[in-house]
Amino acid sequence: MKLWEKDFEINSEIERFTVGRDREMDLFLAPYDVLGSMAHITMLESIGLIGKDELPELLRELRAIYDQTQRGEFVIEEGIEDVHSQVELMLTRRLGDMGKKIHSGRSRNDQVLVDLKLFTRHQLQLVAESVKDLFDQLIAKSNQYKDVLMPGYTHLQVAMPSSFGLWFGAYAESLCDDMLFLQAAYRMTNRNPLGSAAGYGSSFPLNRQMTTDLLGFDSMNYNVVYAQMGRGKMERNVSFALASIAGTMAKLAFDACLFNSQNFGFVRLPKECTTGSSIMPHKKNPDVFELIRAKSNKLQALPQQVTLIMNNLPCGYFRDLQIIKEVFLPAFGEILDCLRMTAYIINKIEVNDHILDDPRYDPMFSVEEVNRLATQGMPFRDAYKKVGLDIEAGRFSPDKDIHHTHEGSIGNLCNDRICLLMDGILTQFGFERVAKAEKELLDV
Repeated sequence: MKLWEKDFEINSEIERFTVGRDREMDLFLAPYDVLGSMAHITMLESIGLIGKDELPELLRELRAIYDQTQRGEFVIEEGIEDVHSQVELMLTRRLGDMGKKIHSGRSRNDQVLVDLKLFTRHQLQLVAESVKDLFDQLIAKSNQYKDVLMPGYTHLQVAMPSSFGLWFGAYAESLCDDMLFLQAAYRMTNRNPLGSAAGYGSSFPLNRQMTTDLLGFDSMNYNVVYAQMGRGKMERNVSFALASIAGTMAKLAFDACLFNSQNFGFVRLPKECTTGSSIMPHKKNPDVFELIRAKSNKLQALPQQVTLIMNNLPCGYFRDLQIIKEVFLPAFGEILDCLRMTAYIINKIEVNDHILDDPRYDPMFSVEEVNRLATQGMPFRDAYKKVGLDIEAGRFSPDKDIHHTHEGSIGNLCNDRICLLMDGILTQFGFERVAKAEKELLDV
């Protein structure tokens, strides 16, 4: 069944090629196709295109189909082109011609647009919640190990004193910036394209504000041409937000792999969180961090994939956009898996609190000595030269009792302010309003 089929059959090879993986990808969209249809027919009833007696029956059957999607029982049957066709076929089987009325005033173009918006909105909420879980683990570790010093590096050379409080906390604050990017992506996503039809509106007197409110969108994509132009653009913008989070995880994973190696020995993974070698019995490999790094780096390529598919398309719909679904929809499962595993392994990681017993790290206290001499009145440049000469001559003896007090330093991590920053960003998403709208739609 095809919503567009007429009195001829399409060539089977053409059909295979053009349908592609749509049936597989559309399973991601099934519950959202139902939600969009529920809002759409509620609006159609208000403008007289569906009877008052018909709406309750249609809503009842759509709720039943929605429940099937939640139980994992929804399937797109063989020979059915996409999720939209499957839902309409199920309604028609149960309600006869009444089921065919749900497509009035819309096109598959704006139908898939709203499905993608609703799907992405929900997935962004899951990502935001998982980012917060990882953030909480990092802050907890930062507070736990705030007094454990470690070397800081520049050019991979021992540089100045740092701490595990700073190291864990740095990645926590990085996630705050990532969350801002995610919030912007959510705001751009949470606008209603329904009613734009094939990208040029409809002669039916549609009430687009009504569907906007029913689905919990912040606003609509007002211009119907832009609503269609937003396909691909939304996915690209969201992909950049996901890539930003992935970049933070990839860097953290690289650090963890480095610091876990025997040459560093700064952190340890419990043996049950490592893997072994088929030939070297002593090996305890940090495969979990290596895979987080690789998967995160793969996710950082997503914006470029989306951009290259849609960057030379003029306004209007083109089938090219179908291919974006194949890289975009599965990306959420990948990033959620990485976020959950990173939070899990950060919780399990163990810290070496005797790193500075090794004299190879003594020179990192040189700046502390320069600053001490400068505080006593010696010009900074003279103090710098004296300490440098003492190091060269082997006379330097470090004072490891350091006192950093300014905001964001070893002795003043500002983790409480970083937590307030994260909480402030999270509250601005407005997840509760969306949940309320969807619940009311499903409970009608």
